[in-house]
Amino acid sequence: MNKTIGSTLIVAGTTIGGGMLAMPLTSAGIGFGFTVFLLVALWALLTYSALLFVEVYQTVESDAGIGTLAENFFGKTGRVLTTTILLIFLYALVSAYVSGGSAILAGLLPQQYTSKITLQLSGCLFTLFFGCFIFLGTGTTDRINRVILFFKFIFFALVLLLLIPNVNWQNFMEIPINNALLISATPIFFTSFGFHGSIPSLNRYLKGNTFTLRFAILLGTLIPLIAYILWQFATHGVLNQSSFLQILDKDPTLNGLVIAITQSTGSQIIGIVVRLFSALALITSFLGVALGLFETLEDLFKRIGFSHSRRTVSIATFIPPLIFALFFPQGFILALGYAGQMFACYAILLPVAMVWKLRKLKLDLPYQVCGGKLTLMTALIFGMSIAFIPFLMQAGYLPKVIG
Repeated sequence: MNKTIGSTLIVAGTTIGGGMLAMPLTSAGIGFGFTVFLLVALWALLTYSALLFVEVYQTVESDAGIGTLAENFFGKTGRVLTTTILLIFLYALVSAYVSGGSAILAGLLPQQYTSKITLQLSGCLFTLFFGCFIFLGTGTTDRINRVILFFKFIFFALVLLLLIPNVNWQNFMEIPINNALLISATPIFFTSFGFHGSIPSLNRYLKGNTFTLRFAILLGTLIPLIAYILWQFATHGVLNQSSFLQILDKDPTLNGLVIAITQSTGSQIIGIVVRLFSALALITSFLGVALGLFETLEDLFKRIGFSHSRRTVSIATFIPPLIFALFFPQGFILALGYAGQMFACYAILLPVAMVWKLRKLKLDLPYQVCGGKLTLMTALIFGMSIAFIPFLMQAGYLPKVIG
C-alpha cells in the first residue's frame, strides 16, 4: 500500500511543476471553458499513452529502461533515436525553466541595468546557484527538493485561498480572441502532463506489478488535472482578458503574470505569494529535470567512452540551456513549445509504435489497454499533429501564443 501511495505521489509530483505556470500565459487569449476542454483532452491522451507503456513493460524485466524497450522492438536504431529525442526534450525543458527562473528573479533585482541585461544576469545566477545542488549529487538534490516541494504545495493552497475570493464571474464568459490559439497552445499544455520519463523507475520500484502501476498512473494523473483546473479557475476568474493581454504585450513572461495578478487584485501580498509559488514551482521542476538530464548524459558518456566526471557532465548539462536563456531571455514559452514537440515523439509515437508491433505478435498478456487499432491510430495522429504545431506557427499558418 505504501508503494502504491508513493508511486501515485511521484506521478503527481513529477507532473505538477513549472509547466502549469505557463498555462495562464498561453490561455490568456483562449478563455476558461476552452482551456478546461484542452486540459481534459490532453489528460485523456497522455494517460492513455502512459498505459500503453504499462502494456509493453509486461514483455521485459522490471528494471528495463526506455532505451531497452525501444531496442527490443526496433533494434539499435530505436535506442539511438529514443535517446536523442529524450535528450532534446530534457534540454528544452531545462532551457525553459532557466528562462522562467530568470524572469522571476529579475523582478526581484534592482533595475540598475536594461531589462535584457537584468534577465541575463538573473539567468546566470539561477543556473549557478541551483545547478550546484545537481553537481553535489542526487542525495543533496533530493533533500533540498523535498523541502521546496513541501513549501510549494503550501503556497499553492495559499494562492488558491487568496485568489478565489477575488474571482469575477464575468471573466469566465470570455471567448477565444482567435479560435486557432487553441491549437497553438496545445504543445505547451501537453508538457504539463509529462511524467512518462518516470515510468521505468516506477516499474522497477513496483517490481513489475502491472495492476499497481496502472492504478498509480490513473490516480496520479487525476490529481494534476484537478490542480490545473483549480489554477485556471483562479487565474481566469481574477484576470480580465483584455487587461491581461495588454500587460503581457509589454512583459510576456512569468513576471508579467505576477504584475497582472497584483494589479487585478490590488494586493501586493497576493502578488508576492504568487511570485513565491511560481519560483518554488520552477525550482522543483528545474531540479528534477536537470537531474534527469545529468544522469542521462552521464550514462551516455560512459557508454561512448567519453569523460564522465561530475564537472564535465555539469558543463554539458547547464551550458546549452544557459546559452539559450542568454540569447532568448523571454524564451520560457518558446522552449516549452519545442519540449512539447519532442515529448509528442517520446510519449505518443514511441508507445503507439511499440504496442502496434506487440499486438501483431498476439501474445497472451494479462493486461491490454482498451481500444484497438482505431484508438492507436487516433492517438498517433494527435501526437504527430502536436509535433508539427511549432513549425506551422513559425510558417505563419497558426497564430503565435503569448511569449
